[in-house]
Amino acid sequence: MPEFKALIEGYKRFRADAYRQQKARYDELASDGQAPPVMVISCCDSRVDPATIFDTVPGQVFALRNVANLVPPFETGGGLHGASAAIEFGVLGLGVKHIVVMGHGQCGGIKAALADAKPGPSNNIFIDSWMGIVRDARDNVISCHHDDPQRALEWEAIKVSLANLRTFPFIAEREAAGELKLHGSWFAIAEGSLYVLDEAEGSFSPA
Repeated sequence: MPEFKALIEGYKRFRADAYRQQKARYDELASDGQAPPVMVISCCDSRVDPATIFDTVPGQVFALRNVANLVPPFETGGGLHGASAAIEFGVLGLGVKHIVVMGHGQCGGIKAALADAKPGPSNNIFIDSWMGIVRDARDNVISCHHDDPQRALEWEAIKVSLANLRTFPFIAEREAAGELKLHGSWFAIAEGSLYVLDEAEGSFSPA
């Protein structure tokens, strides 16, 4: 299987190069544990690795990746809560000072959400349910007849995730106390450009 072999070869390059260069950093992380100041919630899309885009070092970022960088609203009812557990650990366990929700262009989850609004059956058992988090935002985007509904919903999904983060009591408390800041951003793959959300204006502009 050449694809897995390529991963092992990549590990060997890492072990011989980057690991040696940052050996002291890894030793510190191993002995003292992690204390990342920033949590990044991003999509699991293979083209938008936050560690690459933000050029981070080991231990700098606590990352949560899922389909379409979504955050569900706070609730303690049935089901498994992988995203909520990671958020809880990042804020309460690690004490992160910033949470960045990073969306991106050409997002497959957003494309699926838009397709789900059209008549006809869907084979997406889990994705359609997960993308229900942005159902209201999707319907609003469609009703507004945007020239680029894909990008419009990608941007709106970031805002939805930020709003849902604020439904977590421990996040709302820390944000109100000035101990935690929330940020929205969007990465344009084709341009290689990062856009940052101005929540007061509700608009994105290049970083």
